[in-house]
Amino acid sequence: MSENLTNTSFMRSLCMGRVEEGLLFPFPKMKKEEQDTIRTMAQSFQQWLGTREKEFRKWDHEGEMPKEFLQEMREIGLFGLIVPEEFGGMGLTATGYSRVLQELTRYDGSIVLTAGAHSSIGMRGLILSGNDDQKKRYLPKLASGEMIAAFCLTEANAGSDAASLKTKAVEESDHWVLNGEKIWITNGGFADFFTVFARTESKDGSGKAKITAFIVTRDMTGVTNGPHEDKMGIRASSTTVVSFQNVKVPKANVLGEVGGGFKVAMNILNSGRTGLGGGCVGAMKFLIEQATKQAKQRKQFEQPIANFGLIKQKIGKMVVATYASEAVVNMVAGMVDKGHKDYAVEAAISKIFATEALWETVDEALQIAGGNGFMREFPYERIMRNARINRIFEGTNEILRLFVALTAMNDVGAGLKEVASAMGSALHDPIKGFGILSDYAKRRVSQATGIGQFQMTKSHPAIAEHARLFEDLTRQLSAAADRILRKHGKNIMNKQFATRRLADIMIDMYVLACVISRVSQSLEENGVAKSAQELEILEVFAGDAKRRIQSNFDQIDNNNDELIKSLADHAFDQEKFSWDNI
Repeated sequence: MSENLTNTSFMRSLCMGRVEEGLLFPFPKMKKEEQDTIRTMAQSFQQWLGTREKEFRKWDHEGEMPKEFLQEMREIGLFGLIVPEEFGGMGLTATGYSRVLQELTRYDGSIVLTAGAHSSIGMRGLILSGNDDQKKRYLPKLASGEMIAAFCLTEANAGSDAASLKTKAVEESDHWVLNGEKIWITNGGFADFFTVFARTESKDGSGKAKITAFIVTRDMTGVTNGPHEDKMGIRASSTTVVSFQNVKVPKANVLGEVGGGFKVAMNILNSGRTGLGGGCVGAMKFLIEQATKQAKQRKQFEQPIANFGLIKQKIGKMVVATYASEAVVNMVAGMVDKGHKDYAVEAAISKIFATEALWETVDEALQIAGGNGFMREFPYERIMRNARINRIFEGTNEILRLFVALTAMNDVGAGLKEVASAMGSALHDPIKGFGILSDYAKRRVSQATGIGQFQMTKSHPAIAEHARLFEDLTRQLSAAADRILRKHGKNIMNKQFATRRLADIMIDMYVLACVISRVSQSLEENGVAKSAQELEILEVFAGDAKRRIQSNFDQIDNNNDELIKSLADHAFDQEKFSWDNI
């Protein structure tokens, strides 16, 4: 990948009218050595966990995982998955790590969360931003599971709004004094290593407090945790309050730079999202296995319900959703593995899409199971309860949608400012302003005609029709982003209906691009005949995405947004439903 593309976002470029195909093709593939490693691990998981469903159900009911099982997790190596080999870990790539969580999810969500919170967010800041001394001190213990990690960001009044943190660290001589309380901390009951975010006084003279990341360990005086939270799902995992009272944190334990904690947190969350996505894909694959077996075994009207069209529709859509989710999750993981730097929008899209696809899939699988699906004897209801948190974890899907759309709007706005500036410059220095004005003119012509920079040329010829669809949608997206910003200007921050529509368009388009790339690779390697059903998946997904996207385009200027808000304001005012007939 060229340095230019390494620093380029596919979706941010797309909103500006550029299809950066080098970020899509070829579709990323796992190296054979890592495939062999994960295949061996999957077999080990089956031997270790394959017959323990009753235990998982028991732990879910009791709301706690036995200490003995944590030791089993240590022994099998689940805490060293992403730790570099030099520090005693397995050194898996992002793609490999995602696939391990996918395999592990077949058994129980609480196990996946315990291992995933440790690697995806708990200690990832150390790997991404830690210095050599910090890594030497902690990574070997984290790899073995001697220390288990937790990520401490969320507070009672600071969830998605990280800038509202109240936890504070004050600098004193050779240490910082940390005070505050974090809530809903996964692994909080037994973690020994905490990545903690706190407000610190700015040294830039502005007088404003900034966020700093700290490494805090359980043995520091003043670190305590509350009791296990009684949760709806993932009940066997440990979720607690973690409190810090006058904790003396050595200055050597600052993670990254003082005042640079927000960047550390965002890098952790962006980098870790492929783990959550992989877990969603694994659960979806397991649900398809269970639902197809159930549908073949259950008979109604003297035939298996698998013969009925509405059941086939459910299974078929589950297959499409799983394929598409895996495509987008693996694409983002491939970016991470290649050293890509600007993938935050794409990572957010992968999280939104995979978590919502899983929710729809588990709902349909439970429906196919009928009454059995509602019974705790079967895994469906536990998977449904476990799956619900995913749309809240690591940034709610609503906040991530705003992030996706507003990032694009920021780029478009900057482009328009450049054009305005260039127009002024052209009056005095035509040569200076000509390049920007020329590029903008080309983009507007392409938006109007479909000719120019929107072309997709690297996909397989057998799917040329879908490539042309993507080109046409790109042209419309670029024009829509431009139109939305011109319509709302700086007030776009408060136009959440408009940003939601733009985000949904971007989500569908990026997933479509990933599916096109994945199917194209299959065509290249296997030929048209052997890829026939993957072509069917592309046909179904592209058709559904086109309808959703077109509906969102149509509603940019013609919608009932104000009516919906009026009804919501009425409900807020009354604090009830006003048309009760009693």
